[in-house]
Amino acid sequence: MAKQTIIINPLDNVAVALCNLQKGGIYEGVTLAEDVVKGHKFALRDIKQGENIIKYGSPIACATADIKKGSHVHTHNAKTNLSENLEYTYNKAPTELSKVKDRLVKVYPRANGDVGIRNELWIIPTVGCVNAQAKLIAEAFKAQYGTDGFDGIFTFTHPYGCSQLGDDHERTKLILQKMVRHPNAGGVLVLGLGCENNQMSAFREGLGSIDESRIKFLVAQEVEDEVAEGVALCRKIAEVIKQDKRVERGISCLKVGLKCGGSDGLSGITANPLVGLFSDYIVAAGGTTVLTEVPEMFGAEQLLMNRARDKATFEKTVKLINDFKDYFRKNGQTVYENPSPGNKAGGITTLEDKSLGCTQKSGSGPVEDVVFDDGFITKKGLNLLNGPGNDMCAVTNLGAAGCHLVLFTTGRGTPFGGFVPTLKIATNSELASTKRGWIDFDAGAVLETDFATQLERLTDLIVETANGKPAKNEINHTKEIAIFKTGVTL
Repeated sequence: MAKQTIIINPLDNVAVALCNLQKGGIYEGVTLAEDVVKGHKFALRDIKQGENIIKYGSPIACATADIKKGSHVHTHNAKTNLSENLEYTYNKAPTELSKVKDRLVKVYPRANGDVGIRNELWIIPTVGCVNAQAKLIAEAFKAQYGTDGFDGIFTFTHPYGCSQLGDDHERTKLILQKMVRHPNAGGVLVLGLGCENNQMSAFREGLGSIDESRIKFLVAQEVEDEVAEGVALCRKIAEVIKQDKRVERGISCLKVGLKCGGSDGLSGITANPLVGLFSDYIVAAGGTTVLTEVPEMFGAEQLLMNRARDKATFEKTVKLINDFKDYFRKNGQTVYENPSPGNKAGGITTLEDKSLGCTQKSGSGPVEDVVFDDGFITKKGLNLLNGPGNDMCAVTNLGAAGCHLVLFTTGRGTPFGGFVPTLKIATNSELASTKRGWIDFDAGAVLETDFATQLERLTDLIVETANGKPAKNEINHTKEIAIFKTGVTL
């Protein structure tokens, strides 16, 4: 019989249902006082009002009423312990990983020493006013010349680039500049209108030294037929990138983003721990992983801080957390009101519950660096990246920071994909079976087999994806960007 419940940590005073459980059933030596839905929790013993509810070996909430042994534990009888302000201390934890064998992948070497796992031609508008023209150029190019010899032509539209002030304007420009330099793009056509705030001259200057055979610029107001001009420039780029060939490198050359969305009560039991094992593997092999979603570190941040490589990295992590809390407060929002209706329906009770499950994607290795809005990933190992939990913004940020692909765990399911391959990893087998068109990997299988078996399978898939196998979001042509906005629009 398949496992029906799990106690994640010996210190826990709740267990989690791995399937729908009926009142009167006996699980973990406890008789259920009521039905418990898959992903939800029940009490292993009596829990007094005000007492901590323990899951993952840490408090995830306090009881708002007496909870009888065998009772359902959720939002109706539990609330967050978190408060607005916390004092952090650096208590360095042991985080060293054992060396592992570096597997091989086939990638495109780039002139700056980086590598790409795709060799695509991108059209990037500097302003939303020319989104339609970007699409027309791509369609006309495909109709006239096709995409044989490279991995396709793609447009990345957005509504910004004008009528923005301050940080929003700079963030838009910076995200788009980072995309232009991304190694998955063999070449890029940057398309402007001409009168926007995001002026082409300043945008181009901010790119620094570029290969002008691979990066071209077009201002629509300066030519008679911007579509014909755009197609001609794309053809020149295509002739260059068609010469690029894959070569073998170690998997340590990859930068892999870690993201979750539509989480449920199994996220911290199946998919996120599995991704954490992969993070430890690739870091031990000399590679790089990147964890973001800062609001979903709240409640688990001290555990990440204790894994900081040194005191300076700890202090950068404190800044990462506190700056995002200040952002919430500046906008009059409650810092700890995070779990969505879908999260709660799936069994996640509080932000601590969500964060302790979310941060498991980072594995157990040391935090090597913290990257803010203006930075790229420069250090091997596990990095933390500034940004919100919003799926589209977070995956865009991960790609812009230099990630070649993103591992995206989900319990509820989503078809979304970023501008880099976005592998969807289901927390449960039902989702993987129902949404085969969305899901790339079934992490629910760990409940039927073991983590070692599924880690090998997941690593195989990541290698295949790096070698060119399309992710489901690529098959479905779901490649989008979203730029984080915090300020005023004129």
